[in-house]
Amino acid sequence: MSPKGWVPPAPADRERLPPEQVFDAGLLNHHISNTAYPIAHDRTFAPYRIREADQRAVIRHAFADIRDLGLYVHIPFCETRCAFCEYTVVRREESELAREYVDALLGELELWDAEIELGSRRFHGLDLGGGTPTFLPLEQIARVLEAVRRKVHFRSGDVSIETTPRIAAREPDKIAGLPRLGIDRISMGVQVSETKLLADLGRADNGVAEQRRAAENILGAGFRRFNVDLMYGFANQTLDGWRATLEHAIRLGPDAITLYRMRYKLTRISHQAGAVTLEHVRPLAELAKRVLGDAGFAANPGKTTLSRIPGDVGTSSYLAQRVRAGMPYLGLGLGAQSYSHTTLSYNDGAVGKNLTPYLRSVARGRLPLQDLYDLPLAHAMGKMCAVSFYFGEIDLAAFSAKFGLELEQAFPSEVAFAKGRGLMTQTARSLALTPLGAHSVNGVIALFFAPSIQRYLVERDPSAAGDFVRQRNLALRVAGPEAAGV
Repeated sequence: MSPKGWVPPAPADRERLPPEQVFDAGLLNHHISNTAYPIAHDRTFAPYRIREADQRAVIRHAFADIRDLGLYVHIPFCETRCAFCEYTVVRREESELAREYVDALLGELELWDAEIELGSRRFHGLDLGGGTPTFLPLEQIARVLEAVRRKVHFRSGDVSIETTPRIAAREPDKIAGLPRLGIDRISMGVQVSETKLLADLGRADNGVAEQRRAAENILGAGFRRFNVDLMYGFANQTLDGWRATLEHAIRLGPDAITLYRMRYKLTRISHQAGAVTLEHVRPLAELAKRVLGDAGFAANPGKTTLSRIPGDVGTSSYLAQRVRAGMPYLGLGLGAQSYSHTTLSYNDGAVGKNLTPYLRSVARGRLPLQDLYDLPLAHAMGKMCAVSFYFGEIDLAAFSAKFGLELEQAFPSEVAFAKGRGLMTQTARSLALTPLGAHSVNGVIALFFAPSIQRYLVERDPSAAGDFVRQRNLALRVAGPEAAGV
């Protein structure tokens, strides 16, 4: 263990690659060079994996001096698994175990409390994510919130939840009940409004009419903030269709709109990735910024969430703290991720996406950790920097406070390259993407990855279909019979 708490780097993480080579590799591998960190973790994180017998000791040490945390609770149930989904969502038949799953969530909360004394920490925001958290009956959502509030002291931040248009449109009483439980913010996954594309993505039951009724119910419920998620970068998505989606989303009346580029990895349509080039994606991203900007939604060039409320970042408090400050967080639930300054872990179910391993671990009285990694400094910095690009900038003071050195000291050649190419600009507060940098963000973000990940990108052949074929086959096995026609 180093004096600052990070383990020594493995040989593959000791020597950084030339910035220009890494930048070019990030652009070539644009489908995987993004904010989802790490990349190829079975290879790049393998030297840092902690065996089960040592997990408790490492967790206790990692969180011992941490006082400020975020909290995420994962609900893995959905009406159906959408073709674009890369997240930990269980098969439809497992939805019958929702009550048992909530029991396990509360059990995991108790296990974390026993390990690190949650009451001694200060929490800043709670996200209920998924999956679709509003899939649960209102009384089960209430159980989760009540249990969390008994154990956790919230110093600041909001409580945020996600929903689909179908649920928000067809269950107005549930939506109206959420603010009464203390939920401040709601985010609705509209994704697209084009009828054919919705059908192709398995979203036909979340069409435009449902989206309008859902927005009316949400606006009438009294949430403090309302966000709409949109997605772009699909193989058959046109500029005209995307413009129609953007204009439709604006008419729904949200306070913020978040733009997600389709990532393909571990989805049922990952085989389509080769048809989606940067030349296809860039005009879609630029159109979104123009249309939303003209409608009063503001953000810096690289930020993915645009808000029409002055001074409001648009995201949940939990995500804002993760992005700006690199704040550690606990993730409860199937496949959930937890992060300290020095460790990263994934809960049981992150690979197989089924409830059995998670439920079994909690019943045994063990933290349901599938994988725990004790990180070197290079990966800890890479993780914070990658997530920072959600906001299109790296907070200089937060980086210095977290790692004990300035960003330019940690990445001298990379910062010089980004500034010299006009890709990033430095202010008193941050190193931020310029419009040119946002145009090439997949290359810029790779500059801050750990050396082992940079080397993986440099050596990877982006024209080889093998990776995505394997990922699609895995996604199809996980999705089950409902995916047979995809």
